[in-house]
Amino acid sequence: MQSQSLLFPDFRFSSERRNPTMAARNEQVSEALLATLKRLGLKRFYPNKLTLRSLLEINKDNVCDRTVSSLEDIPWCFLRNLLKINAECRTCTQLPSKEDDNDLFDLDLYTADNNDNNINVLDLIVALFLCADSYLQQEMALKMSLCQFSVPLLLPSGGSSQCSLMLWSLRDIVKDWRPSDLSESRGFVEDSIVQASMPFYSFVRLKNCSLSKSKLLNHVLSHGQQNQNVFIHRDTEGGSPQREIANGLVEVCWYLPCGRENLDIFPEPVAFANLRGDICESLAQFSFLIQVSTATFVLLDRVEEQERKILTSLNDMKSKLFFIFNHKDESAREDMMSVKTTLESLHLPKSNVLTKDKRVNVAAFSKKLSAAIKTSLTDSSSRMSIENMVEQAEGLGLSVDESISNEQKKVAGQMMKGIGVRTIPDYKKQQLSLQGQNWKRLSQLEKEECRFINVGDSGLEEYKSKLQEEKQKIKQELSGKKMSKAMKIFTDNISTSETDKRDFFLKWLKLKLDTHSRLKLSTLRNQFKEQCKNEDAKRVAELDQALLESSLGIEHYMREMGLIYEFLQSKNSSDEISCLPGLAAEMLLDGHPLELLDGDASNIPEQWVSDVLMELHKKVAGKSRLLVLTVLGVQSTGKSTLLNTMFGVQFPVSSGRCTRGAYMVFLRVGEELKSELSYDFIVLIDTEGLKSPHLAQQVDSYEHDNQLATFVIGLSDVTIINIAMENSTEMKDVLQIATHAFLRMKEIGKKPQCHFVHQSVGGVSAHSKNMVERRHLLDQLNEMTQIAAEMERQPAFKTFTDVLDYDIDKNNWYIPGLWHGTPPMAPVNTGYSDAVADFKNNLLATAKGETRPDISQIPDLLEWMRSLWRAVKFENFIFSFRNTLVANAYDNLCKEFNQWEWDFRRAILSWLSEAEVEIRNADYDCEQKSNDLVDSKKSELAKKIEEQQMKMQQNLRDYYKRKNAHVHLIEKYKMDFFNNIRSLAAEIKYSMSRKLDNVFTVQQSLKEVQQAQRKYRAMIEEQVMKLLRESKEHKLSDKQLTDEFEKMWVKATEDKQGLQEQDITENIMSLLRKSFGNRKFNEELQENPELEKMGMDPFKATSKHVKHRFTVNMFSKRAIKRDLQAAADNAIESCKQYVHEIMNLNTDYFEFYTKELLDKIDAILQKNSKDCKISFEVDLKLHICGFARRKFIEMHKRFLAENTPVTQMERKKDQYLSCFLDLYKERLIDQKAQSQQKAKDFVGVCIKPAVKNFVNRSQGIDIVDEILKDRASVEYSSRSFFQYNIQKELLQKEDFDSFEKYISNYEMYAKNWIFEHILQRLSEGKTLSKLKNRSLQNILNKIREAIKMASKGKDGVLLPDNTESITKLIGNMREHLVKDISLSDEDVQTTLFQIQATCHPFIDGLLTSLNRLQEQLEKQFSCSEDVSETLYKLSIKPQDELFRRVIGCGKQCPFCKIPCEAGGQEHQQHRATVHRPQGLGRFRYDASRKLLETLCTTDVQTNRKFRNADTKGEYHPYKDYTKFYPDWHIPPDPTIEASDYWKYILVKYNDRFAEKFKSEPADVPQAWKNITKEQAMKGLKDAFNIK
Repeated sequence: MQSQSLLFPDFRFSSERRNPTMAARNEQVSEALLATLKRLGLKRFYPNKLTLRSLLEINKDNVCDRTVSSLEDIPWCFLRNLLKINAECRTCTQLPSKEDDNDLFDLDLYTADNNDNNINVLDLIVALFLCADSYLQQEMALKMSLCQFSVPLLLPSGGSSQCSLMLWSLRDIVKDWRPSDLSESRGFVEDSIVQASMPFYSFVRLKNCSLSKSKLLNHVLSHGQQNQNVFIHRDTEGGSPQREIANGLVEVCWYLPCGRENLDIFPEPVAFANLRGDICESLAQFSFLIQVSTATFVLLDRVEEQERKILTSLNDMKSKLFFIFNHKDESAREDMMSVKTTLESLHLPKSNVLTKDKRVNVAAFSKKLSAAIKTSLTDSSSRMSIENMVEQAEGLGLSVDESISNEQKKVAGQMMKGIGVRTIPDYKKQQLSLQGQNWKRLSQLEKEECRFINVGDSGLEEYKSKLQEEKQKIKQELSGKKMSKAMKIFTDNISTSETDKRDFFLKWLKLKLDTHSRLKLSTLRNQFKEQCKNEDAKRVAELDQALLESSLGIEHYMREMGLIYEFLQSKNSSDEISCLPGLAAEMLLDGHPLELLDGDASNIPEQWVSDVLMELHKKVAGKSRLLVLTVLGVQSTGKSTLLNTMFGVQFPVSSGRCTRGAYMVFLRVGEELKSELSYDFIVLIDTEGLKSPHLAQQVDSYEHDNQLATFVIGLSDVTIINIAMENSTEMKDVLQIATHAFLRMKEIGKKPQCHFVHQSVGGVSAHSKNMVERRHLLDQLNEMTQIAAEMERQPAFKTFTDVLDYDIDKNNWYIPGLWHGTPPMAPVNTGYSDAVADFKNNLLATAKGETRPDISQIPDLLEWMRSLWRAVKFENFIFSFRNTLVANAYDNLCKEFNQWEWDFRRAILSWLSEAEVEIRNADYDCEQKSNDLVDSKKSELAKKIEEQQMKMQQNLRDYYKRKNAHVHLIEKYKMDFFNNIRSLAAEIKYSMSRKLDNVFTVQQSLKEVQQAQRKYRAMIEEQVMKLLRESKEHKLSDKQLTDEFEKMWVKATEDKQGLQEQDITENIMSLLRKSFGNRKFNEELQENPELEKMGMDPFKATSKHVKHRFTVNMFSKRAIKRDLQAAADNAIESCKQYVHEIMNLNTDYFEFYTKELLDKIDAILQKNSKDCKISFEVDLKLHICGFARRKFIEMHKRFLAENTPVTQMERKKDQYLSCFLDLYKERLIDQKAQSQQKAKDFVGVCIKPAVKNFVNRSQGIDIVDEILKDRASVEYSSRSFFQYNIQKELLQKEDFDSFEKYISNYEMYAKNWIFEHILQRLSEGKTLSKLKNRSLQNILNKIREAIKMASKGKDGVLLPDNTESITKLIGNMREHLVKDISLSDEDVQTTLFQIQATCHPFIDGLLTSLNRLQEQLEKQFSCSEDVSETLYKLSIKPQDELFRRVIGCGKQCPFCKIPCEAGGQEHQQHRATVHRPQGLGRFRYDASRKLLETLCTTDVQTNRKFRNADTKGEYHPYKDYTKFYPDWHIPPDPTIEASDYWKYILVKYNDRFAEKFKSEPADVPQAWKNITKEQAMKGLKDAFNIK
């Protein structure tokens, strides 16, 4: 290297030897720099404090295109446009002109200095590079290069130090070109621009030069009329203001050939450098350029003495000099002589001088210059790469920007040494071993575990166990590995707390890996190309695979790091491994991508990704609201470029390696924009291209693309479909794949936005002219929707708009081609960047304007990721999706819905309780009046139900408007719940109307009893008065009077006829006949069986009960008999419990009891009606009615015995005797005493029974409310949680009989479980007595209030204090309490018999007696704790209400008999959280009679077959089960552990179940026998998402 002293012996410019003049100039420059930075508002960022990360943040500056209104706006406008590769970014350096307001002839206007309002573009670029950090400098240089701008090579510091060689800044620029020698083979060269050796031409000027070298270079670099402003010059916008800090800047650009002779200016790549300012001001830069250049062109008008000295001091570098002499007429001779003298001093030949005559324009002269350069290319062998200029720069005292990262460069170099000595596949096996074949095999096993493609003839569950064993073996092998040397270096260097060091290391490693990959992949691609010509298919396939395996980048090291954490963490809890997710989270926050989906293994390291994102969630304090955006499209159609242009990110688009899998980048949303956008981050997902050539030959390529699309669309809020080839078949395939995925998202409640981006469609009229194409696109989308709907078995979807909110105008975007001209010299099309910017702004404006029901945060995204990936692994074109977010959202709605339903029922039940009392209080002597009352109550009931129905519907509408409840995920179930409300209202109206009719029937039936009692009371009272008159004629003692009274009583009541007995047998038989309607009931009763004898022996379903028993095969017959027997057992047990409840009511028999009994049987038989003959129904009803008849007769006789007039009067005998004695003795009546006694009798005889009845009627509702507000009410909050609690208790009890009852008769077991739970709860802390006392207090307060109101007349005046007012008082009381209590007329008349008390003392006595009654009943309630008896006697049974809340539709899985857990009664599909081995549903193998061990959730994924009564004994594939059971949804288990609970149970009770089901024990896999009780419980918790 030639030292600077040899180059310029008379000039010293090192910092130590600076002369005063130079120092003064540097000081001025420093002041100029500070002044420029201050003007631009950049002073706070100097030096190097402006970060790329801050610019990538989504804020108002990069969302809104703000108008430049001040100099401080200019840098941000420039950067904003540059980062989106807008070639017009340099035009924003001038403030809006105000010349319109000025006088055209004002001469001062044209002489004034306008620099205060303007800035030179070069000053702006220098200022920004001085303020930018290393990564922003790289990004700026890369984007400027894409715009075909010159970029800084030597950057003046602006201060006392020397300028810098911007090697680091240029490192990211990678170009490809085709030199002339590769034009025939169509090959190309791809290389880093700093590593590529090429001729290097420098252009400098002397002080006196009027010719613009920048303008001249632009002409040299431009072809034909396409003049590109690669270099800024005085005639370009922003180039005219005086430069303040840019002198000394050396810019560089490259000419790159395309391989077409008619277009290429030069046949090979050429670099051009341009020094700003004259050489005297920048001696160091000039010296550097002379040394590194192939040739240096000096532009001049004349040569001054100082300049001549500089030029003649170049010594042996003189030969590199070429003069471009700008010949002018004025002073031409003097100028020419100065040039001639210099040439003679330099001994340069005339050929080294190019003269531009004023008659020749720049364009013409540029051709002459180009020819000279082209000639020198052939004559010179001098080639230089920028990377090799470091030595010259350092020798001249220039700084090199990347020297600050030498340490990290050295470490990266050490890592590369290990790569260079072996092939990349071998290196990966040794240093990145976790992502090798074992990882890929594990991925295959996980999918095979879901799909069972290779199950063969082995047992399915056994095959699953083998897969599980192989998985465990691989995991153990992987977890036994140690961290490799390369990974140790990698993790150590990213673990540093100094972010700059970490980022420099990663960048250096990336750069070196990219360089290595380019070399290796280039060689392989050339070999691949040659073998394709030779048509050697085998070798082509090998090379194709080698191309895939020879890719090596940072992502592979990050992937290995994730797998180290995934597999080694459990065995190594050291900080070295446990800290990795935190490191990756920091990298994510700093803008580095995270591999979401491993494209090589097609798998996700779920634990790694989850922990990384959760670490990020913690680092941002839980503020992680996400807007997720992804792009889908065919490979190599500009998807990554689109994202990079939109958001300024750096998804790889070169290095010969297309994206594999899926990567995510997090972009922060600025604080000022968070409130408007409602997001904290925008997450970009970049995916591998669909229709990849590498996968095209594989059978499952469509499936692979389908899975990828489903996965990323499922994660995204916005999906961009990139369409680069409007008429290609690839586009149709992409549309089908995307439509398939959107349909699936519609099914699970996801509603992503979808935009179609049509690339390479230019012109301002593109949108209008392409209306026909958009219509055609919609037609294609509709066609794809129908195809996808057929595959997904969702025929309801006919058009694309059924799936998404798609607007043909708003969701299509037309974007011009990326390049303006022919690459590689074409700049990015300004229309491209503008269109992309418009698209981005529209997306963000839409996000800002929309009101989403809820916004996902990182935990939500992770749940979607897990569940989507799980569903994708089950892929067989039928999408099986389970998601905790969806399940929780559905469960939460079910909880709310259940509460609304109970509020509905409670309101109606409370109303019914009052209505029943009103009906009981009606005057049944007037039949029309009582009929009208019932009719009015039915009308009132209808209004009440309609009111409650509307309220419930409004609650549902409001629920779906809520935010943060994930309600959008369960949109598909909305109509189900509305249907449930309608069904509920109809069911309540029917049942409550029947209850009103039943109450009316009861009261009418009691009319005879009441009339008989009234008759006997009148007779007894007459006899008492007669005896009184007769006895007064004699003087008798109390004993004699009592004896006379006894004789009278016996005589009056003897031989009195009781109530007439009903013929219950005939009544039941009559109702039985009616229940069959027009069916041939009598033909089935040919033997005329006696009902008295029915129901005494166990019921058995026989062959004669089976429909078509002579045509169905033996298998079907057995299956039908088994189902019929199970239905019969269920009906019998349910009816027995119903009859038992009626027996506890202590009432008479009414025929509606039998009607309800028959309705229960019909409801149960309806499920089996298609398989049974009428004889089965006849025999079963006779059986049940037989035992019910005996109980009904027993109840009837008990009622008759207790309610004969004589019995009723006997209870009042003492009252009549007491009254008789008082009247006989004509005692001095103490009005107060008699008032107290009569009041006491009235309260004890009349009010007390009514109060106890009220308490009884209230308890049902109160107990349900108490249970539901209790801490354990969550058990009844939803059907799934109810299932979890029952199964949990079963496991804890470990009682086989309980398991068998739960499986065989779920409804009865559930009822009993609820009943026992209520018993337990009400027995705790005297809960029942507290509830009773609360109801007691309520009714007594009402009675006291009624007495107060009744004591006054209609005018509000107190009733007179006489005996007659007592009757009025009681009448008024009954009116006030007509809806609360019913008082017996006979009891009232008996109590008031011959009363002589007056009203006011009677009222006082009532109140006193009520207080005593309260004390008495409170004591009684506290002492009496027979909870079971109380529950059976309640009119509203809480066990029934709670059972109704959790039982749902009562349907069971057709294979394993697990009950449905779907909400409400009216749902389109039945579903259950956990299914069980089919042997527990009584299924068994035909030949061996062994219980079937397989799970239906497994079988539905396979080609295995089943047969049962529904298939008429014919075998049918499990996977097509919906043909017979279209209303059942049986997805695969989410994990193999999900069914551990039932596997454990089958293993534990295998023999006993076999014995019970009359089969042989199941052949359970060995792996099942290893499941512990704890694992079973964990599986249950995980399945029901219990934390």
